[in-house]
Amino acid sequence: MKSQTKYIFVTGGVASSLGKGIIAASLAKLLQSRGYSVTIQKLDPYINIDPGTLNPYEHGECYVTEDGAETDLDLGHYERFLGRPTSQANNVTTGRIYQSVINKERRGEFLGKTVQVIPHITDEIKRRIQLLGTKHKYDVVITEIGGTVGDIESLPYIESVRQLRYELGFRNTLVVHLTLIPYMRASGELKTKPTQHSVKALQENGLQPDVLVLRSEMPLTEEVKRKVALFCNVEPDAVVASLDVPTIYEVPLMMLDQKLDIVALRKLGLDTERPIDLEKWRDFVDRVKHPDKGEVKIALVGKYTELPDAYKSISEAFVHAGATNHVKVRLQYVNSEKITEGNVAAVLGEMSGILVAPGFGHRGLEGKIVAVRYARENLVPFLGICLGMQCSVIEFARNVLGLAEANSTETGATPDPVIDLMEEQKGITEKGGTMRLGAYPCTLAEGSHAYRAYGKANISERHRHRYEFNNKYKDALEAAGMIATGINPDTNLVEVVEVQGHPWFVGVQYHPEYKSTVVNPHPLFVDFVKAAINYQETKQK
Repeated sequence: MKSQTKYIFVTGGVASSLGKGIIAASLAKLLQSRGYSVTIQKLDPYINIDPGTLNPYEHGECYVTEDGAETDLDLGHYERFLGRPTSQANNVTTGRIYQSVINKERRGEFLGKTVQVIPHITDEIKRRIQLLGTKHKYDVVITEIGGTVGDIESLPYIESVRQLRYELGFRNTLVVHLTLIPYMRASGELKTKPTQHSVKALQENGLQPDVLVLRSEMPLTEEVKRKVALFCNVEPDAVVASLDVPTIYEVPLMMLDQKLDIVALRKLGLDTERPIDLEKWRDFVDRVKHPDKGEVKIALVGKYTELPDAYKSISEAFVHAGATNHVKVRLQYVNSEKITEGNVAAVLGEMSGILVAPGFGHRGLEGKIVAVRYARENLVPFLGICLGMQCSVIEFARNVLGLAEANSTETGATPDPVIDLMEEQKGITEKGGTMRLGAYPCTLAEGSHAYRAYGKANISERHRHRYEFNNKYKDALEAAGMIATGINPDTNLVEVVEVQGHPWFVGVQYHPEYKSTVVNPHPLFVDFVKAAINYQETKQK
């Protein structure tokens, strides 16, 4: 059986966090740059329906798609590399697979048969894998399988790939296996045995990798590559090294130098002679690595700062915005729980910009509010995202309007709920997938910082929250100098606030970081970094 769409599967072995998502995104970028239509999906072995209810310390950032799906952070990498939006179909979890099969069983769709992992679970996995190819007619669908080979949770996915290779044909499928080549400092040797065992585990499950990507902190000799090829049954040119590089955006260029895309195209029977266009990408990487206007320090104030992956999209948006402004943004992660009125000047005094990050719950909230006040009173460029925007409203209400107990009802009862639960959220007890999620429209006021940044009045941005700006306080706040400069035209909800008389103070209810890509850096981040540069230059005079 032949398939018009080709399928590439990316698996991992030896250890987690080797960078399967970056390798998948890099290969996709190379194929896209040769004119092929490509998409990437992530299969996650955990039983959660989605990562929406997971603590960021558990799983890093929860990424949100245009259609409101709460997904794995790797989808952010896919969008940033390809410059194309993903959807619910691009992230599949074991929880979602089992939920779908159980719902079918309850409806009687299996006609009284015993429901089993094979064929019912594997059939559902195969259906989800092929959904993007059959529905959107991509030339290539790349599927990243989470976890490592040998995990019990991953077995149904590996078995599904084995079946698909048989059903679709080996000319229409490709397995890329990412493993670790550790360097033993005591003996000064690179060790290939972990990779050999990883491939053996894959073979025991019926899969033979076509391409091996070897993650290493030391350069690999040709002898090491030949040894791996020989003992893992792959062609020598299909063994590729993935070394540490200064920026993840350099990985596609490293893969290009080793002809990973050519090997993949050849094995899939696709045209390898198509020209490749990566000039803009190379220019971007050069500006990231060699900023000609120095650096600017910006504080990211949040409560998950020990794990930078919790704010992955924000940090990458600053990489994009920094390259656009020809500077390196040096992000300082500041734990909001450790900020007080007494130390805020010492903690944030050297910063040229302050971003107060999204989050949930009351922990660290007061520290964020103190950081907002410092930015407002000292005229430091400020960007508040989601809860960060809400903190700016609370701070202004307390310290300018004089409503000393102003707060969000998320933290408990308050006489002045300047941030309150949306009407449609009241009465909801389930947590997963019940927030305002996905893209919503917003109309910006002419002359505002947001309007000047976007260069237009009508925008659409992604959301992930339950609580909103309370319009009962809008007139009083605006009279005191906090202006609602962005409004949802359908619901009249406030999306953007700005402080009059401040050089750059913007709070947004949405998440602009989700839409920032290499090709299209987010305008709000670009303008914020520009304001930080101006502040730094003024301070130095």
